[in-house]
Amino acid sequence: MQPPDVLDAAGGTDIFQMPAARAKLAAGTDAVRCLTFSGKVLRWYAECCRTPIANTAASPRFPVVALIHSFIDHEAVGQSRDAVLGLPLCRLYQRSAVGPLPPNAPPPPSLRTFARRTSKILGWWVRGLGRPNPFFDDRTNAPLSAPRMFDRQGQIARARRG
Repeated sequence: MQPPDVLDAAGGTDIFQMPAARAKLAAGTDAVRCLTFSGKVLRWYAECCRTPIANTAASPRFPVVALIHSFIDHEAVGQSRDAVLGLPLCRLYQRSAVGPLPPNAPPPPSLRTFARRTSKILGWWVRGLGRPNPFFDDRTNAPLSAPRMFDRQGQIARARRG
């Protein structure tokens, strides 16, 4: 069961992209698990409470960690979430919203937004901010938890390595 604050009134989740080297897991790494639907993106969560944590590429070479807003403890620093993280760059899958988007929702992705994201990611990669990645072992590049993949029957099966 997901914590009630993961989804907003429109059924969406704010996800904040940041360089992997700036993301830190302060505790509970032994409970971190991941799922994958395609083998390309890993969806990380806390096994103990099923709290979504982040999404990453299946390889630590891509320098981005996409943190789920409800996982981030902005209250620990005494600031609002937006003061700590800024606003999300865009909102994906607007057509599947179950309610009206909030008035401050970012506009749909545009070529300008895509160019801005691409330049940020390239900058992070050039500056070496892809490492350390809190979800991968620095020495072996293996995920901290073996990815589990959904099969065609909706069952979770261990993802094949290859």
